[in-house]
Amino acid sequence: MEIDTDSGLLSDARWCESPNQDARPDTQDIELVVIHGISLPPGEYGGPGIEALFTNRLDRRAHPYFETIGHLRVSAHLLVRRDGSLVQFVPFHCRAWHAGESCYAERSDCNDFSIGIELEGSDDCPYADIQYTALAQVVGTLLNTYPRLDAQRIVGHCDIAPQRKTDPGPAFDWSRLRNLLG
Repeated sequence: MEIDTDSGLLSDARWCESPNQDARPDTQDIELVVIHGISLPPGEYGGPGIEALFTNRLDRRAHPYFETIGHLRVSAHLLVRRDGSLVQFVPFHCRAWHAGESCYAERSDCNDFSIGIELEGSDDCPYADIQYTALAQVVGTLLNTYPRLDAQRIVGHCDIAPQRKTDPGPAFDWSRLRNLLG
C-alpha cells in the first residue's frame, strides 16, 4: 500500500471523487487522523448511501432518514467498508469536509490539518476484524508518508466535536488499533 504524494491517492483504494473538498491552507500541515463511523441508512451496511452522500447524489426519497441529511455537503478522505475494501473521495493533500465545527489541542477547524477516515459501522455495533486490519494498514501508510503525523494524533470524531458527535462510538476498540499499529 502506497500513497502517491503528487496525486494524494492511496494505491489500494477505489477512487470516487467528491465535490465536497477544497484546498488546505497549508498542504504540508497534516498532523491529525480523525476516525469516524457511518452507515446509511443508519444500521444498514453495504449499500450505495455513503458514496451517494459524499458525492451529492443521495436520493432523499430512497429512505426517510435521507430526507434529513440530503442537503448536507460532506466528505471524508477515505471509507473503510465492512469487507475491508477502501474508497477514496478526496486526495490527502486536499481538505475534506468531515470534521465540521471542531477543535484539537486548542486548534480549531480540524479539516484544515486532518485526514478523515470513515469506517462503515455504527457506535454500538462491533466493527469487522478486516476493518481494523485495513485501517491499521492505511494509518501506517499515512504515518510513513506525512512526517507531522504520529500515532498519538489519531482521534475519534467524538474527541474533536464532543458536544455534537459520538463516532466511532463505544464499539470501536482503540486498544486493538493501537496494538495493530505497534
